[in-house]
Amino acid sequence: IMAKRVAVIGGGTSGLACIKCCLDEGLEPVCFETSDDIGGLWRFKENPDPDRASIYHSLIINTSKEMMCFSDFPIPAHFPNYMHNSLIMDYFRMYADHFQLKQHIHFQTKVLHVKPRPDFSHSGQWDVETESKDGRREKQVFDAVMVCTGHHCHPHLPLQDFPGINTFKGKFFHSRDYKNPEEWRGKRAVVIGIGNSGGDIAVELSRMAKQVYLSTRKGSWILNRVGYKGVPFDMMFNNRGLMSFLGCLPPGFLNKLGEKQLNKRFDHKLYGLQPAHRVFSQHPMVNDDLPNRILSGTVSVKPNVQEFRGSSVVFEDGTVENDIDLVVFATGYTFSFPFLSSHVIPVSKNKVSLYKYVYPPGLEQPTLAVIGLIQPLGAIMPISEMQARWATRVFKGLCKLPPMSAMMKDIKAKEEAMGQRYVAAQRHTIQVDYIPYMDELAKQVGVRPSILKLLLTDPRLALNVIFGPCTPYQFRLHGPGQWEGARQAILTQWDRVNEPLRTRCTPEPQSQRSSHSLIFSCEILSFYKFAVLKLIFRLGLYV
Repeated sequence: IMAKRVAVIGGGTSGLACIKCCLDEGLEPVCFETSDDIGGLWRFKENPDPDRASIYHSLIINTSKEMMCFSDFPIPAHFPNYMHNSLIMDYFRMYADHFQLKQHIHFQTKVLHVKPRPDFSHSGQWDVETESKDGRREKQVFDAVMVCTGHHCHPHLPLQDFPGINTFKGKFFHSRDYKNPEEWRGKRAVVIGIGNSGGDIAVELSRMAKQVYLSTRKGSWILNRVGYKGVPFDMMFNNRGLMSFLGCLPPGFLNKLGEKQLNKRFDHKLYGLQPAHRVFSQHPMVNDDLPNRILSGTVSVKPNVQEFRGSSVVFEDGTVENDIDLVVFATGYTFSFPFLSSHVIPVSKNKVSLYKYVYPPGLEQPTLAVIGLIQPLGAIMPISEMQARWATRVFKGLCKLPPMSAMMKDIKAKEEAMGQRYVAAQRHTIQVDYIPYMDELAKQVGVRPSILKLLLTDPRLALNVIFGPCTPYQFRLHGPGQWEGARQAILTQWDRVNEPLRTRCTPEPQSQRSSHSLIFSCEILSFYKFAVLKLIFRLGLYV
């Protein structure tokens, strides 16, 4: 019997995961990548390709290595916890080489059209038309399609919202075209937008430029990469025990608790950053340096831009800054699927209606999946991988989708929950929480860890799963795609966190012994419990 052929569109993070998952399930992946290499968003290019996201030279990822790795391929222990984009590319190349993925990729090949075949209702097959670098077009038939083009497709540059921009005498561009700060030494710059790119670029420019103004309409809460006792913050926060504990608290109280913790680092109101919305109503900015740059005066936080007048910028509070040389629009991206008919995946206001953010609910056959079109409060790589594991099993008929009515009900419930929680914004249309969403998909695949079973059969591992970080290895402990190394990877995850930090031998009191990973995890959870109980007593809420 011939293996089902699956078209994978895109050779970035999600595309690599899809190729690997297809091979794991005995499917035949054929990946089409428009550029000449893997890596997608994470591959730095001085001159980016059209309709492709592009990063700046200094970019460091906001998720730590243990949280962002693929579930059966840990990142090398000596790699830093927060990796530069070049090291992320090194990891992707290791992954692709180890599992022999590149041989399934057609580089410099653009997908022009993806259309359901005339007998789609019966066969579920697709006609895929591609164009190679030399202009040669080819049509092929595939049994399934995995769309891995991401959500950083087209730069969102809303110049119509900035009167007078055409009169501006300096230079302006979207953040995708920013590469390094050297060109702007001694200049005066305005950065518009307070997402992660806006914060990073403002900070980096401030080390070279004479003055940087960071313009924001709404403000933002700022998270640190470095958490309690120097542990990566996401390894503290994405913790099953902690999430269960915090989930018992009222949303208002939880927001107050989170805001108080963030304001302990610096007063967001005093620094001009505090938004009107609550801390859990927005995708937060991760930036370790911004408060320091504001405190040193090299970055000045300003409200939204009202208009441009020549080389001057007028802000909504009436203040005017003159002699501006550069404006960077860190205003995000929009996504689309130009190779698909609009009725297959309708996109409206940067929003799509997909069952569990993967499947278009209106298709007669579940043979098209969208992978990686999410904005998680956590790492995207393990989520893309889990989506791909689910999708490939659906393609094989091993997992079933519910009726269309049930899928629409699930989509509507998620949209309503998102609308209630998040402030309205372009980037809050595909938001997911890491642990709940991973568990939701893992349940579909049959790989969600059974806490009770682990407590009865392997208490040491169970306590690490409950009180330690929810690393991707947890979803390889049992079920389809089980990996023999998963248990050991969980028990040694703190060793890999510590490894790159051991660059100097420090004296240690004889009475002090090296802490076990489980003790460390419990200590972090105890810290959170103490902080919460302390606040409960202060507010008089303890009963």
